[in-house]
Amino acid sequence: MLKKILATILCTAAVLFGTGFWLKSLIPQAPDHDALARTTIADIPYLNQIPSEKERGRILVVVSSASKFGDTGKKTGYEFTELARPYYVFSANGFAVDIASPQGGEPPAVMDKDDMGPFEYAFLNDDEAMDKLRNSIPLKNVVADQYEGIFFAGGKGAMFDFPGNQAIQNLVIALHQNDGVIGAVCHGPAALADITLDSGSSFLDGRRISSFTNEEELFLIPDAEQVFPFLLETRLRDNGAVFEKGPLYLNQVSADDGLITGQNPWSSWNVTEAMVRALGYEPAPRSITETEKTVEILLAYENDGHEAASEILQGFLQHADGNGEIIDRRLLAMHGIVAAMKGEMKKFLDIVRLLASAKSATNDTRLSSN
Repeated sequence: MLKKILATILCTAAVLFGTGFWLKSLIPQAPDHDALARTTIADIPYLNQIPSEKERGRILVVVSSASKFGDTGKKTGYEFTELARPYYVFSANGFAVDIASPQGGEPPAVMDKDDMGPFEYAFLNDDEAMDKLRNSIPLKNVVADQYEGIFFAGGKGAMFDFPGNQAIQNLVIALHQNDGVIGAVCHGPAALADITLDSGSSFLDGRRISSFTNEEELFLIPDAEQVFPFLLETRLRDNGAVFEKGPLYLNQVSADDGLITGQNPWSSWNVTEAMVRALGYEPAPRSITETEKTVEILLAYENDGHEAASEILQGFLQHADGNGEIIDRRLLAMHGIVAAMKGEMKKFLDIVRLLASAKSATNDTRLSSN
């Protein structure tokens, strides 16, 4: 009997080991960040388009100055991706962009290497953009009527120095009264909390809004209620907002007249392009990224199941050119891991099937292009 038990355990271990090795093979190696780090704006065609109008006005992008998680001593700041991508969307669409922060000067950035791509590295190599960032305007010095719109970048630091900031509240009210466009993404909507209009009503009362959700927050930080001053979704609801949320860690944008907000970093592109539309312009054409394609596949899965997701994946695969990855398989795998951690095994297995299809098609495309 003992021999049978041991044999069963060994067979099971071998299967698990083999399965794990196979699953790992579906995930590509990290991109060559040494090569990516040399990216400049000249290397990105989207950033070299000439808008039909040379100057369409100014947009203010606001980032956090908070460098610590409250009293914990842990480092935080603004999310660099949520600055770089919106900055270039606004620039490519003919808007001058200024950068401000509560304290002014160089704000603390959070740079996750896995999230860094061409736009982020181009920003780091862009002398003009970096000069604006290192010398960000103190919010108290900002003149609201110089701007057509304002965008609040996310990052956990925003939870500590955006809410209750009088300069932010004055800017939001002024832009609102002047029919300006107000945008925010992820934790950026913390800037909109607890703002009272001259009428005495909440700025958010009855307005549709999205932000990082309680579920997303607590999944990553189980003690978030103790770490942060409040849970953002809860506070926005308490302010009377009509809170709109999508699936975890996927694109979700809410538009309510001149208020455009997004749920998380994967909403940044869509929020800023929606702001451009709200300002009266059709956004400049842009090739969607591998990450955006993956988010579209995952949204199709959440809404309509594996077959719909597979159809969208196949559509992307048919238009592949053999250069680089077709989709962001690392992001797809991350969602599979999240599903497994939540005990959603069918979803986990469905995502593994999508990963296998993407890997096979990527290999076939590379072979046919050689």
